[in-house]
Amino acid sequence: MPPKPSAAQRRRAALRAALDAQRGALGEPPYAGPEQAELTGCAEAVLRAAEAGLTPLRPAVQAAVRGTLAELAQRAPGHALEVRVPPFGAVQILAGPQHTRGTPPGVVETAPLVWLALALGHRTWAAALAAHEVTASGVRADLAPLLPLWQPRSARP
Repeated sequence: MPPKPSAAQRRRAALRAALDAQRGALGEPPYAGPEQAELTGCAEAVLRAAEAGLTPLRPAVQAAVRGTLAELAQRAPGHALEVRVPPFGAVQILAGPQHTRGTPPGVVETAPLVWLALALGHRTWAAALAAHEVTASGVRADLAPLLPLWQPRSARP
């Protein structure tokens, strides 16, 4: 019997399946790019679907949101600020005072498509705040220095 896939392997397989399904729903061929770009590819496909007036596939939105939140947590480890993207996930980030129960002193919350637009640089933090697409409370609730997680596609070499 073959060994059971690890949690990381299962997450990667789910991301790839969601990416290909979302691309298929857009009439695009399966993803053929590098493995390390599957997360951004999935998030981009979700945003393209929304921009085309389609409802993005829930598994693709879920995979993209969870993956980008995990990337944020890896880049800014800590427990001083909680970033919430309901219903798909929440992470604690930034070094500093740690809370253990109840609502943390700093919270950022936004919708999944807004979060993906911020993570990919399709939307700026300032614009999302001004449009009331993000709620941010606490003295450390400014994500502008951490976003976008990657250079926007138009700025990539």
